[in-house]
Amino acid sequence: MRNISHLLLLFAWAIVPAFGADAPGEEIKTLDTPRAFPDITTAVQWQERSRSIREQILISSGLWPMPEKTPLRAVIFGKIERDGYSVENVYFQSYPGFYVAGNLYRPLGKGGGPFPAILNPHGHWEHGRLEDSTNCSVPGRCINFARQGMIAFAYDMVGYNDTHFPESPLTPNFYDNHHSFGSTNPAAQLWSVTLMGLQTWDSVRALDFLLSLPEVDPHRLACTGASGGGTQTMILGAIDDRLAAQAPVVMVSHTMQGGCVCENMPGLRVDYSNMEIAAAAAPRPQILVADTGDWTKTTLTVEGPAIEHIYQLLQAPEKLRYVSFDFGHNYNQTSRQAVYQWFDRWLLSQPDQPVAEAPFQKEPDADLAVFPDGKLPGDAVSQTELIQFLIKMHRDQLRNISPTNAATLANYRRLMETAWLRTMQLEWHAEPARATAKDMARKPGYIAEELDVARPGQTEPVKWLHFAPLRSHRERNPTVVILAHPDGKTLFVDNAGDPAGLARQFLARGFDVAVAAESGAPANSNQTSVLFTAYNRTRLQERVRDLVSICQAVQALNSFRCRVVLCGCGRAGFWSLLAAPAADAAIADCGQLDISDDQTLLGPDLFCPGIRNIDTFAGAAILASPHPLVLYNVAAGFSTSSLRSCYKELHEDKMLRVESRLLNDAEIAGSLPEVVEIKSN
Repeated sequence: MRNISHLLLLFAWAIVPAFGADAPGEEIKTLDTPRAFPDITTAVQWQERSRSIREQILISSGLWPMPEKTPLRAVIFGKIERDGYSVENVYFQSYPGFYVAGNLYRPLGKGGGPFPAILNPHGHWEHGRLEDSTNCSVPGRCINFARQGMIAFAYDMVGYNDTHFPESPLTPNFYDNHHSFGSTNPAAQLWSVTLMGLQTWDSVRALDFLLSLPEVDPHRLACTGASGGGTQTMILGAIDDRLAAQAPVVMVSHTMQGGCVCENMPGLRVDYSNMEIAAAAAPRPQILVADTGDWTKTTLTVEGPAIEHIYQLLQAPEKLRYVSFDFGHNYNQTSRQAVYQWFDRWLLSQPDQPVAEAPFQKEPDADLAVFPDGKLPGDAVSQTELIQFLIKMHRDQLRNISPTNAATLANYRRLMETAWLRTMQLEWHAEPARATAKDMARKPGYIAEELDVARPGQTEPVKWLHFAPLRSHRERNPTVVILAHPDGKTLFVDNAGDPAGLARQFLARGFDVAVAAESGAPANSNQTSVLFTAYNRTRLQERVRDLVSICQAVQALNSFRCRVVLCGCGRAGFWSLLAAPAADAAIADCGQLDISDDQTLLGPDLFCPGIRNIDTFAGAAILASPHPLVLYNVAAGFSTSSLRSCYKELHEDKMLRVESRLLNDAEIAGSLPEVVEIKSN
């Protein structure tokens, strides 16, 4: 008995790191939740985290894999020459039929270049890129950049000034047009189609536009903006190495992360904050400009030193500067002059000395307007048409990487594993946890015990039930079946606490069984909101994360090798499918659901932004191939063609079993010896 108890205790500790991400009492994060910078001690550690940040931004943006860069078809016209600079009107197509507009400021009297070039996203000022007030003047800084010998391009955010859709109302209240993109189409999130994703792509293409100008030096590109423009600056800096310098203004904060939907997209800040996103640009030169009158008021004591530590680890402390001024939310003359000095140093190789802003006069709005009558070119697409185009683009990308042979399967896995990890919001390594085992009891034919499991940051423990058949200590290779159901233990444990139903069936066949005593928190009523998913996991993501954690923990057991099988019933069948890469085999109830219908995937237990971009449930199963996989209760609307093709290509057809009918408990448990024995032989 002592040997059996010792083996059970080892297994109990193996499953400690498993569940609990959405236990009662866990904080729901918002854009205002204070964030701490992670404890980073080595350059290698930061480089790995920086890579993860970049991947998360690209996947959240719907830019993984990177879309084809279609022709910009840029048009430049209406040149006005002034003392030391010129200004022109510009429009180009970031996607076919979607027009991005702006103004291009170039130096005059400084030769033919090549010149540094600076992107100027504007942020949520009332007049967008045409804002010319005491607190912010976009034309003012562009004029001064040009006079200093740099090309400057100010371009619209979606919905502002000239960058809109043909059906957009011609209203001076640009913000209404701005945040309407995708707001009435939550299904677009399934494809990672969001306003922030669109604007991120616009910034990438704006950089492409600058590089298309023959007088631009490709090695001296920069970006600066304030408020929402600061967000665009740090996002572009994190994903595009073509930037040589950046200046995010009044936006890098450990508290408020961005209040507009154009600054939030699913998954972006579940694990990362603006501090880390800004730090991802290291060791490239960067200046943080803050003020004492908004959420950046602690830059000198919190955000700045945290990011400075990264620059020190990368041996480039001189390439970061952070300053703060006694103003409200702004990009005023004082702030602009700090950026002039920094960019002059790193882009023009000038001495690091103060640079005074020269007086300027903004051109009339009518002269800077790209489409003064509001009419776009005849081939401009509507918002609905653009969303449809983006969804088709993602469908085509999936089709193009669909595995058809060993080489394409390797490429599929390379792209899809990263997409799966970031879409599911997974930490591939098990998190440390503490656990208390109690109430171990020997029952007729098995041992039962209860575990209280907690992970860091979790105040309420999650209870797990573990049942193991009595076996000799020499039997050191058990198969562990992890049973999952949306209602927790209801189907698997009776009122007396004994295994019932499917749990009893598995136990009788000699398998260990692990059952969650609790079902986890119900889906948040706001989980389809971008302002929720930017900071929190959905219920599906929580449950998949928990299943992956327990699989990892069991497999990490160093005293014996045990096989792990995920078995999901009801909606948990889909959770088990998505967690399948972490297990040795999976059995999944597909619920007779038509998953070709987007509305099905908006259900509370199935919603996951970006899930279509990982081939819905097939992508994770392909990553797990050729592990044994049993799908049952499969509807006609649940396509298995890509799965069948993959297993066939691997010559492992017998590892995949697909049943259209609902299996009973005996049949489900009876399928396990077959799949496990096939895999182990």
